[in-house]
Amino acid sequence: MRLLSTVAALRCYLAKRRFEIQHSNKENSLQYEIVARSKTAVGLVPTMGSLHQGHASLIERARQENATTIVSVFVNPLQFGPHEDYQRYPRTLDKDLQLCEKFGVDAIFAPSPEEIGVIEKSIQESNDTQVTPPSAMISGLCGLSRVGHFQGVATIVTKLFNLVQPDRAYFGQKDGQQLAIIRRLVADLNFPIEIVACPTVRQASGLALSSRNKYLSAELHQQAAVLYRSLQQAQAAFHTGVRNSHTLLSVVWQEIAMASSVLVEYIELVEPNTLMPIETVEEEGMLAIAARLGSTRLIDNIILRDRKPIIAIDGPAGAGKSTVARQVAAKLGLVYLDSGAMYRAVTWLVLQKGISLEDECSIAEVASQCFIELTPSEDLQAPVRVWINGTDVTQVIRTMEITSKVSTVAAQSSVRQALVKIQQSWGKKGGLVAEGRDIGTKVFPDAEVKIFLTASVSERARRRQEDYKRLGQPEVSLEQLEKDIAERDWKDSTRQVSPLKKAADAFEIQTDGMTVERVIETIVNFYQQQLS
Repeated sequence: MRLLSTVAALRCYLAKRRFEIQHSNKENSLQYEIVARSKTAVGLVPTMGSLHQGHASLIERARQENATTIVSVFVNPLQFGPHEDYQRYPRTLDKDLQLCEKFGVDAIFAPSPEEIGVIEKSIQESNDTQVTPPSAMISGLCGLSRVGHFQGVATIVTKLFNLVQPDRAYFGQKDGQQLAIIRRLVADLNFPIEIVACPTVRQASGLALSSRNKYLSAELHQQAAVLYRSLQQAQAAFHTGVRNSHTLLSVVWQEIAMASSVLVEYIELVEPNTLMPIETVEEEGMLAIAARLGSTRLIDNIILRDRKPIIAIDGPAGAGKSTVARQVAAKLGLVYLDSGAMYRAVTWLVLQKGISLEDECSIAEVASQCFIELTPSEDLQAPVRVWINGTDVTQVIRTMEITSKVSTVAAQSSVRQALVKIQQSWGKKGGLVAEGRDIGTKVFPDAEVKIFLTASVSERARRRQEDYKRLGQPEVSLEQLEKDIAERDWKDSTRQVSPLKKAADAFEIQTDGMTVERVIETIVNFYQQQLS
């Protein structure tokens, strides 16, 4: 792990790192193809130091999804007001280095304010170029009492994005207003960066982890737990059908009133992306709170989603995900989302247009402009018909040619970004059974039920051979199929772009020796147990 304190050292490190990854293992053409295709992905975790397990969760996610993980440690003077705690904010660089090394960070960027062109004054006193988010997003919630705070955040985050040029940047959901503002910043300034939101990490009491928790006495620590407890009370009311803002806010206020040491700054229900106050939760709302305990200011929030459950089924190629997912959907009355068919459709379109699989720019253009439809069908063998740009490709995307090339197309980040965006828009209402390679880890990380379906290579080869016979495809030997499946497993699990990985909270089912009916029964029972 490297500690970098200057811009020159950071730029040198990143250039060298990208070069090394691009040219590593070049003698292994398959591995080189995968690494090169990853664009030497860099993940950035911006922090102000005083790292804790909440930061560790961001680092772990970044490590899973990128070739290089950079953690920035910078106590940003521009986001502190004149009378806030900039001077006494915890600075624990030595401990931060230890945590980063433990979790496999590649480099820490810890510059001084002068090194990145920032004076140790508030945003109001600075004469340097500033980044100002939309006024509607920074005037409410924390912006009411912390004037200039989000201009300071946006200015430094923009500097870090320009310096590191990451593929992905990781932020915690605890800072919900900051997260929404940074997403808007990236969209408005056309940064080619994916903003990854990670769940809030909490103490056993429910108190959200924060560097400022160090300021709390033991007694105030105990009292601070009321913040999350009050949000949970509102969430419980929401689950009983309460959607009205006034009623939900009243539930929070009633719980907070039981803690005499808590001085509430605000409790509001807003739309999570625009931060505008809402009267009724239609799809989702962010219930946010800020309060002081003694001299310590704490924030927290919870997302209320009015959607039906989502079942996410992940697993390696040939594990029977499609067969199982569509029958589980039928049994539970849910919609079957065949994500694999979407990638196959794009692959078919690429081949139809005569585009080389090495021409990533042309493939990116095709993926970003194509229109995919999934429609119900009465055909039990193909219950979902697949259309791309008005052409029914339900059958042709199941050929051996498409099967052999879909993994290469799907590994391209531009393709995945385009299709994941479509899938997530379909998932807003929920009520889905979705299957793929990273449905539970990437597309729907908040799915109510996650299944990891797997089987041995030999079993999957046998099943695939039977499928080819049923579809009238040319016969392929089991030996060749096993080789193809093992190769695809390796490609899917080692690629840098969303590798095949079992979600930490997924229920694994090893299907060797199990009938399809038994697998479906197991999933349905697990689904019912989880929802109960």
